[in-house]
Amino acid sequence: MSSVPDEADEKQAAIYRDRAEDYERLVRAEDADAALPRALAELVELRGARVLDVGCGTGRVSRILLGLGATHVTGVDRAPAMLDVARRTLAGDGARGALTLVEGDARALPYESSFDAAIAGWCFGHFRHWMPNGWRDEVERALDSMERAVRPGGACIVIETLGTGHTTPRTHAALDEYFALLEARGFVRRWIRTDYGFASVDEAATVLSAFFEGALVERVRREGWARVPECTGIWLRRPTTPLPPP
Repeated sequence: MSSVPDEADEKQAAIYRDRAEDYERLVRAEDADAALPRALAELVELRGARVLDVGCGTGRVSRILLGLGATHVTGVDRAPAMLDVARRTLAGDGARGALTLVEGDARALPYESSFDAAIAGWCFGHFRHWMPNGWRDEVERALDSMERAVRPGGACIVIETLGTGHTTPRTHAALDEYFALLEARGFVRRWIRTDYGFASVDEAATVLSAFFEGALVERVRREGWARVPECTGIWLRRPTTPLPPP
């Protein structure tokens, strides 16, 4: 990604570089009731589709897309370690359909009208924290790049957290600014529960502690949560007019 190599950006990059296996363990536990695949299938026809997975990480969205019948998924991520985990786990899951994984920048995707749908899962919201002064321009670049990648009338979908440890969507001053930007561009939001499911309270606390602040981990132990509530937002837009090249 990055035009702004600040401390927060470097810290996040280090997590994705050095803790890809821990990240996969975390996301494998999310959405214990498989609500996200059902929601995506309701929003867009994925059977037979060519889909772009922006910020694919270790492949959690790619796995869903292939399971829903996409004939080809292209996953793009800037972190080689995350892509290595995606290659291994998706092959181990016996994912059907063609898969291409590419190292690249979400703000400069090398595609034009190439996909039936593009999905960015838990990706652009990081810009709000990494780039506090320039996040808006960076998010706009990424959204433009994703929009160019889909055919006219195709689906652009953004997925973001609406609160870990919350049973209904929480307010968050910084992220709510980003969500407002999405909606000003014509993205329409719905939300679902994607609770984490762990084998035990200890496992929940251990896995979450690698990525969340201590207050959440303390609450997990205090509440005795092996199932940790999570709210997730899904934003959909179908651009009909191709954007000009950047």
